[in-house]
Amino acid sequence: MIEIAIAFITGVISPITVLVVKNWLDKRKKPDMVAETLEVGELIYTKIEDLREEFEADRVWITQFHNGGHFYPTGKSIAKFSIIYEVIGSGSHPIQNNFKNIPVNLFSRSINHLSNNEYIAIPDYKDETVATFGLKDVADSSGCKSGYLFALRSIEGKFIGIMGVDYTTKKVKLEVDDINHLLIHSSSIGGVLMNHLQG
Repeated sequence: MIEIAIAFITGVISPITVLVVKNWLDKRKKPDMVAETLEVGELIYTKIEDLREEFEADRVWITQFHNGGHFYPTGKSIAKFSIIYEVIGSGSHPIQNNFKNIPVNLFSRSINHLSNNEYIAIPDYKDETVATFGLKDVADSSGCKSGYLFALRSIEGKFIGIMGVDYTTKKVKLEVDDINHLLIHSSSIGGVLMNHLQG
């Protein structure tokens, strides 16, 4: 009887105890923030570079909303955005350094539209009949001839950022199927970003 008890303890209870302790220790272990950020960054950069090539775009970028300080005297957070990810093709210029810590109210027309809709399509910034949502001056300064912006949302539908697809060397009118394809990718990117932010 004692041998059976010893066999039971060493054969069943000990491995279970080791598993329970290991799981408990794994839950207490803090994630490596830098490694996780680099991993997500590589995933996003690969994704937007693939999109840039697939749609023959000159520039693809992603902004994220963030807290950029506080209003005086209330202490309420100032909502801002920054371009966090950007890939460019040859002959295009980066815009990432020009869009850091920008108050969202400076682009309220376009951001409000994206908040309530899924995308903005501007096949020709010079076409006066196309709504540019206050983005024409920015397009002129960045050399953008055609631009497409897509809302990035969390799985719960929270608006967390914007993905932009820019054409600087030519005007491009994307078809409905192309826009739908980009909407699917923007949804996927939004999920990855939100998962990273919550992690």
